[in-house]
Amino acid sequence: MGDELTVVHFVRHGEVDNPTGQLYGRQEGFHLTDLGRAMADRVAERFDGRDVRLVVSSPLERAQETALPTARRRGLPVVLDADLIEAGNKFEGMNVNRNRLVLAHPRYWPWYANPFKPSWGEPYADIVERMSSAVRRALDLAHGGEAVLVSHQLPIWTMRSFVEGRSLAHDPRRRQCALCSVTSLSFIGRQLIGVGYDEPAADLLARAKDVTPGESRAAVHTGE
Repeated sequence: MGDELTVVHFVRHGEVDNPTGQLYGRQEGFHLTDLGRAMADRVAERFDGRDVRLVVSSPLERAQETALPTARRRGLPVVLDADLIEAGNKFEGMNVNRNRLVLAHPRYWPWYANPFKPSWGEPYADIVERMSSAVRRALDLAHGGEAVLVSHQLPIWTMRSFVEGRSLAHDPRRRQCALCSVTSLSFIGRQLIGVGYDEPAADLLARAKDVTPGESRAAVHTGE
């Protein structure tokens, strides 16, 4: 029936092994730490007893590794969806977390021309479009149940800002999207009826390096 409740949960990946402080962005080869895997297990436990019918992940390793415990506990495959990938960023590969002063170099000033787009990375409007596409597919495939979509901080926060009617341009230090947090969109049919937020790994966040709940580790540019 078209009036059934369907819930789409966006999960941010767990802590990543990144000792150099690199803005890893869409680069391959970045995996979860032991703590990150413990966070992923907490997410899996959070969905015990729920009607999870679909587990989808960004193609990046850190997201797949976060999705795997939930999929295994439900006996489901991890479906990959490129629309859930990290936001594109011109600073990708730079060690901005180790030395944030590099962001102030004059060579990068032209990249800051339009912070509302933003001019240094993938436009917010493009992120909303692809994340919305992922939601629509999840609503079809998990109709009447629940879907778990593992993605990244900036795409999740951008999508939440969009559905809650906030400006897409924002201060990344004010994002409410901690590691392995769950942002839930509830629908009746295709109509959004509610937004929820939960941190099933909250007690583990204090052990994560350089991360506080809801904040990005780097300055204005990282969405990790």
